[in-house]
Amino acid sequence: MELPFDGAITHFFKKEASEEVRAVLEDAGKKGVPNLRYPYPSAMKKKDYKTTLKALQIELVRLQHWVQESGARVVIVFEGRDAAGKGGTIKRFREYLNPRGARIVALPKPSEVEATQWYFQRYISHLPAAGEIVFFDRSWYNRGVVEHVFDFCTHSQREHWFMQVVPFEHMLIDEGIQLFKLWLNVGRATQLERFLSRERNPLKQWKLSWIDVEGLKRWDAYTDAITETLRRTHTSRAPWIIVRGDDKRRARINAIRAVLCQLDYDRKDPASVCEVDPKIAGGLDLYRHL
Repeated sequence: MELPFDGAITHFFKKEASEEVRAVLEDAGKKGVPNLRYPYPSAMKKKDYKTTLKALQIELVRLQHWVQESGARVVIVFEGRDAAGKGGTIKRFREYLNPRGARIVALPKPSEVEATQWYFQRYISHLPAAGEIVFFDRSWYNRGVVEHVFDFCTHSQREHWFMQVVPFEHMLIDEGIQLFKLWLNVGRATQLERFLSRERNPLKQWKLSWIDVEGLKRWDAYTDAITETLRRTHTSRAPWIIVRGDDKRRARINAIRAVLCQLDYDRKDPASVCEVDPKIAGGLDLYRHL
């Protein structure tokens, strides 16, 4: 089978990955989590996951009904390491919602015209109207991390963005938009394992890009950019929710709970919603201990 990018990810695993990363992947097995710092030795049991997820998705349907009836506007930003599970988590959030009022925004790289505009301009037209929930699959935070790591922006452009991003988000909140920012994180071995799986699966090869391949070599640069970006954009009004994504099941459950727990909607079931696992989802302190 022909592999994308001439098998560059397999080559990285065999020739460039550290001995520690290779050892972790070999020892993890099917049920293990390939991150020695992850707080649980194995993934959440499938049966427990399905039961819990169903209850939470019922809550999400209730939330959407309240959003539509009240005219609320909700934005949920999904950011994170490559292969951290952003798309899969968004899918579970939105799976049973009415798509007319629950949109996904996943923008491509800026066009020539957009590149000349105010950096936040192309995102504004996608903000929710009354009664809508919008899921941003990556967002204006591209400038803080990936654009910086790959030199797609200058240092001065990034600093200018840092000056504006917090006021921009506070303006959204002042307008009545309820803003949630989720950062999904995974360990280095977990990321590589997922890339290898995508490389070998013809149905998932489309998920891989040149950025993913090159990004494997820039783990430390990503770490520095992520750490700085989270620190400088985490505020009391627009805080980051950090989610450990090495076990996709626990990550999805706790991401949903972390959002639902903060919203007051009709027929809310606190027993189902507010049991967020502090080892999996929390504030900026959780990132500092990853």
